Amino acid sequence: MSEAAAFTIGVEEEYQIVNPHTRELASKSGKLIKTNHKGEPTEPTPPELLYEMHRCQVEIATGVCQTLDEVRQELTKSRHSAIAAAQKHGLAIVAAGTHPFSRWQNQKVTPKDRYRNLHEELQQLIREMVIFGCHVHVGIADREAAVEVINRSRLWLPTLLSLTANSPFWLGHDTGYHSYRMELWCRLPTAGPPPHFRNYGDYRELIDQLLATDITDDPTKIYWDIRLSERFPTVEFRIADVCATIDEAVMFAGIVRSLAQTCYQDFEDNKPYPQVRSELLKAAMWQAARYGTGGELIDFASVQPVSAHQSIEALLDCIRPALAAHGDWDYVSQQVQKLLTEGNSAQRQRRVYQETGNRQAIVDYLIEQTSQGVV
Repeated sequence: MSEAAAFTIGVEEEYQIVNPHTRELASKSGKLIKTNHKGEPTEPTPPELLYEMHRCQVEIATGVCQTLDEVRQELTKSRHSAIAAAQKHGLAIVAAGTHPFSRWQNQKVTPKDRYRNLHEELQQLIREMVIFGCHVHVGIADREAAVEVINRSRLWLPTLLSLTANSPFWLGHDTGYHSYRMELWCRLPTAGPPPHFRNYGDYRELIDQLLATDITDDPTKIYWDIRLSERFPTVEFRIADVCATIDEAVMFAGIVRSLAQTCYQDFEDNKPYPQVRSELLKAAMWQAARYGTGGELIDFASVQPVSAHQSIEALLDCIRPALAAHGDWDYVSQQVQKLLTEGNSAQRQRRVYQETGNRQAIVDYLIEQTSQGVV
């Protein structure tokens, strides 16, 4: 696992289905998925669209990627597949963590057993949870090492969220948060930053306790911001709002892969790190959701406040050797600087509204951002 090429990447993105005339969410996932499966006889089979919790959303999952170029190619194909299927029904696709004004009361839960069961168990939380995220898997087969990657990389969760925040609006109002999606998501009993674990046995013991006490009936319903995948030999980072653009999604995938690789190497080298209390980490997560790149986070080494910009620069410094080993430093660092200059997607959404005073214009902007480099 010491070679850079061993750390593979897989990305999952959840998209909004919207009516381009009203700009409202549209509960049409069944139609899009049926159209996508059918495809065109003269064209290669398109990337698969998948059901998600609500019928106003579809999910995509890339294959296993070795490089960021492969990630870009896979995401481009997947977004194109979703957009093409939507257009055949007079609809559009948006990549944002929340919809600016559609009401959760008008959305329908997907009629699949898993989602019905979640709705029955979690009730109002599920009905309100019309949110859209991005998950990045990093290939690490050694479960003991993977748990150590979770322990070490959890310290950077607020920094990762500040970069990818893309959900400032909810029910037609500016929430004051950069990632209101995270505030909705973290209400679940098994969501939020993972605790610190002594080892893989400790990790499994907690999961077994959650199952034995009927907090959940399935380990895949334990939704920590970083967790071990139950299906794949990967560490899964679940922290991000879905990224508006492919450029940002590729940047984020590159950062996550290099962070996981850096933490893996630090574990092999027995490098010490702060074992931060979950309460402090949760507080920093709130800071990141509230203020994004425009506020302060916590430097966990000194337990002192630090600006989000400084925290992002510190993260880049930390993972630079791994980024360089993959040939990703120039691209990722340039994209991060562009984001810090132009604002994360939450800031850009707010700017559109400030300039237009029109919430529908936010949706139009997000449709354009989502298709950038795709069509």
